[in-house]
Amino acid sequence: QVQLVESGGGLVQPGGSLRLECAASGSIFSINRMGWYRQAPGKQRELVADITSGASTNYADSVKGRFTVSRDNVKKTVYLQMNSLKPEDTAVYYCNTVPVYIGWGQGTQVTVSS
Repeated sequence: QVQLVESGGGLVQPGGSLRLECAASGSIFSINRMGWYRQAPGKQRELVADITSGASTNYADSVKGRFTVSRDNVKKTVYLQMNSLKPEDTAVYYCNTVPVYIGWGQGTQVTVSS
C-alpha cells in the first residue's frame, strides 16, 4: 500500500543547487507531517526538514537557510529545494512520514563534489 518515489538527485559542484521531488501514495500522504531524511555512509539517518499539511516547516540546523521544503496536497508531492550545497550534504535522501515511518522508498543520491 505504501509507495514513496524520490527523484531529482545527482552530482553537483559545491555551491550548486538541486530540487528533489517525492511522489507519495494517497494513504501515506494523508498523514499530517511529511519529511526529508538523509543518510551518508557510516552515519545514522537524520531528519533534515519536515512540513505539515498546513505548510508549517522545521529544519535541521545544518541545512537551515539553504534548504526549503514544500508540498502540493493536490499532486501528493513533497519537494526539497537545496541551495548552496556543500560536500557534507552528500547522502541518499529519502522522504517519509514524521516522526514515525512505516516504509522507505529507494531514495535519491545527492553527491556534492568538485
